[in-house]
Amino acid sequence: MNKAFSFIILTYNEEIHLPRLLESIKSLRAPLFILDSGSTDETLSIAASYGTQVKTNAFENHPKQWDFALKHFDIQTPWTIGLDADQIVTPELFEMLESFNDEKHQDVNGIYFSRKNFFQGSWIRYGGYYPIYLLKMFRTGIGYSDLNENMDHRFIVPGKTVVWKKGHIVEENLKENDIDFWYQKHERYSDLIAQEEIERMQNLRKQSLNPTLFGNPDERKAWLKRLWWKLPLGIRPYLYYGFRMFFQLGVFDNKTARRFHYLQGLWFRKLVDQKIKTLQNRQ
Repeated sequence: MNKAFSFIILTYNEEIHLPRLLESIKSLRAPLFILDSGSTDETLSIAASYGTQVKTNAFENHPKQWDFALKHFDIQTPWTIGLDADQIVTPELFEMLESFNDEKHQDVNGIYFSRKNFFQGSWIRYGGYYPIYLLKMFRTGIGYSDLNENMDHRFIVPGKTVVWKKGHIVEENLKENDIDFWYQKHERYSDLIAQEEIERMQNLRKQSLNPTLFGNPDERKAWLKRLWWKLPLGIRPYLYYGFRMFFQLGVFDNKTARRFHYLQGLWFRKLVDQKIKTLQNRQ
């Protein structure tokens, strides 16, 4: 059994994804923990077949679900790795984890993995989507979920972090091959983000991280978010989409990836702004 790190995975009806992920990490022989939010398909049977420890918690949002997982699983390894069910560990990242030595990372509290994102079979290579670095590995008991976010989830650690630029996690939600699923999911996400932004306007939420353009990947993202919140509603989606397509070279992606840029970069953000205005009018 791997004594350096454990995996925590969030699931909800992931029979299409979970075997793919568990196969990519099973030879690491690390303890596996799954927090499920009420799956009705074969997710729990698949989890049991891989010897995972499973708990169930009603889903409210991703940050709170991760917070519950970190607080309710008894992780005995010095490191924890948090993954989503629609991600897999590539062979290159597998090798880095297989050779991981805790003694060589005594001054490090968190490790960023590089992510490759796919949509309907296409790698989203441009438009600011690669490389994206996500804090996925952190010292047990030190890393925590950022509850000041309502939809986006991130782990936070105090102290030093490092970025692994080699090796990747690959993220592809196969359910999104059905575009209606994508629309329905982002309708729900838009409600969460709109409510979050209203609460930020009312000073009910504050950023947990120090926003700085020259900090770690999450601190840079916090800086960009702070800038985003200052831009005028209704106009900022077009500014972002233009920046993403031309300055971040999204036009060089293939047709499917360009559709993703339109849906995620413009349509979704217009929807969020519309819902923010609706909430403002109600108040």
